[in-house]
Amino acid sequence: MVFPSCQKKETFTLVDGQQSARIFLSESEPECVQKAVHDLINDVEKITGVRLIVQATPSPQPALIIGTVGVSDDILQGYGIKNDHLKGKWESYSMHSKDNHLIISGSDERGTMFGIYHFIEKYLEVDPLYFWSDLPHPKKDKLSWQNIAEIQDSPTFKFRGWFINDEDLLTEWQESEGIRKIDYPFYGQVVNPAVMEKVVEALVRLRMNLIIPASFIDIRNPAEAKLVEIAAQRGVFLSMHHVEPMGVSAFSFFNYWTEKTGEKPLFSYYSNREKMEEVWRVYGAEWAKYPNVIWQIGLRGIADRPMWAADPGIPQSNAERGELISEAMATQKTIISEVDARANPPISTTLWMEGSALNKQGHLRIPESTMVVFADNCPGWKWQDDFYETERNVNHRYGVYYHHQLWGAGPHLAQGIPPHQTYKVFKEAVSHRATDYAILNVSNIRPFLLGLASSAEMLYNFEDYDPETFMHDWATKRFQEHTKEITSLYKAYFQSFVLHDTQQVPMLLDGQSRSFALGLINELKKYLNDPVEFQKSREEREKNKYQARDATLAINDAHPKPQDDDELLDKVISQKQQHIAVLEMTEKLIPSLDTKSADFLNTDLLAPLQIMIGLEEWLEALLLAKKALDQHNLQEVEVQLQNTMHAFQRIRHGQRFHTQTAKWEHWYRGEKKMNLDRCEALTKELIEIHLK
Repeated sequence: MVFPSCQKKETFTLVDGQQSARIFLSESEPECVQKAVHDLINDVEKITGVRLIVQATPSPQPALIIGTVGVSDDILQGYGIKNDHLKGKWESYSMHSKDNHLIISGSDERGTMFGIYHFIEKYLEVDPLYFWSDLPHPKKDKLSWQNIAEIQDSPTFKFRGWFINDEDLLTEWQESEGIRKIDYPFYGQVVNPAVMEKVVEALVRLRMNLIIPASFIDIRNPAEAKLVEIAAQRGVFLSMHHVEPMGVSAFSFFNYWTEKTGEKPLFSYYSNREKMEEVWRVYGAEWAKYPNVIWQIGLRGIADRPMWAADPGIPQSNAERGELISEAMATQKTIISEVDARANPPISTTLWMEGSALNKQGHLRIPESTMVVFADNCPGWKWQDDFYETERNVNHRYGVYYHHQLWGAGPHLAQGIPPHQTYKVFKEAVSHRATDYAILNVSNIRPFLLGLASSAEMLYNFEDYDPETFMHDWATKRFQEHTKEITSLYKAYFQSFVLHDTQQVPMLLDGQSRSFALGLINELKKYLNDPVEFQKSREEREKNKYQARDATLAINDAHPKPQDDDELLDKVISQKQQHIAVLEMTEKLIPSLDTKSADFLNTDLLAPLQIMIGLEEWLEALLLAKKALDQHNLQEVEVQLQNTMHAFQRIRHGQRFHTQTAKWEHWYRGEKKMNLDRCEALTKELIEIHLK
């Protein structure tokens, strides 16, 4: 198709007052591209007040031309765009101005989509996480640029995604449209579809292409299937929690058999092989209805535990356990070939806990062409030993599973992993050629905005990523003339987390601090209720302190422990003092910021600081109360127990920064993982026992 020539100009003007260019978009472009264009139109309207018009018929007037190789070739070639540099590439795109037009073209549908979002972020200056950060769109009357010319090659990591895991806040923040049939105290309802829309929008704006939409998703529940459908509409790849190979968790298994027979058989591939395989086939067929599925294979038990934890009949040797998992994976691959019409559907297996240990010991037979996914030590500090010790197989591909959050060990409510550490860890993944797959555990999104923005950038183009440059640019975009001070504050915050002396990993993130505190509450309750029995149990614990753990359950450095309470107390006080220093610097800077910058700093830095300091004060007071009790200083015990209540006041103060607007009023309504309300109640019970 030939188009009239246009007079050459040096600039492309999208909007000037009430005048605007048109968008040329073929009706044949995939849904994900159509949705990205819709986001572009909304963004331009928020910035200028002008709503762009889309038309499918080209014309010589100024235009933003959008097209995918193989879909819109006639339109692109009509403007002299051959796109030979894009053909055959994965998620590559180019954008350049020509005459009075701007052309954004992609090598495939996601390449085109990511080109649009790159344009939105760089040239419209819209924060990809705007919904979660509440940073407003800039206001302008004119949108015009000179000589745009960019080519983005294929991303460093092929599959790059989020695992929406431990999503307690997302689950109940807004009212749900469905109930989950799950025997688990944390997820009584399904995430609201409008919330999932915003989760997936943020994902693709950051140029990520993969999502595990929820923990323990049951795709046969229409409300949960809706979450998968929302993600599929954005063109991203869909996958499953490692505890639900073939999309089947223990909860889904029980739901299926309860519905079919009214019974709840043992969840075991060893004892109930035929029943397991039947459910895998049924659920596999449901997942296969969606495009772009990355299958998860493996074998896990109830609530992210080994299968043999619920079935004592399973053989106890590591070799036999490895054989059982290997047989399951082989069967699952056969089922995938039956339900998935694609020639070579992507398959992954995540080496987590016992899978990691058994694979390192050589007890697993992983099917050919499977993406073998290594896990970090949770929380995001370094890869487990098997990442380095597993001999690579030319018939496999390799990837990684990385935690920005993990509620049991933290972080969960307060960010704790700095970009430079994530970069250090992913540099190892790149050097060990584990770049086929990268899944990030991101939980409730909002507490980890800095980390998610940083990770997305490095996963897309690792060679050009630099953590110092990222921090400078990130602070400049959000705080303008205060770049240096803000960058220093964030660095100081992250550096304030103390490390275990031997393992050199964080030991007092929010989840770790909570675990130590609850352990102390339990000890103190036993002490106060029955001092003699408590002393006996303490002596027994000391005697068994150094017994080896089951090697198949070990995760390196996941829960680093101090040598004793004195060391823990020293670490808590040190970390608290450093966080207080950062808090004071932050509070001093805030009055000099404009309102939008101050609001963002309150939620992104001041809130986690207050939450962390409150947790540290709580833990410190419990440690001092225990020490005073050992010394029979009951007056000091009472003082320290009262201090625990002051600590919770500080935590609530920090949380209020997150709930000050109507939009976020119910943000903590579903806070059931850390469950600070329960922690406070248990602490009050301890005080009541002492006062008796």
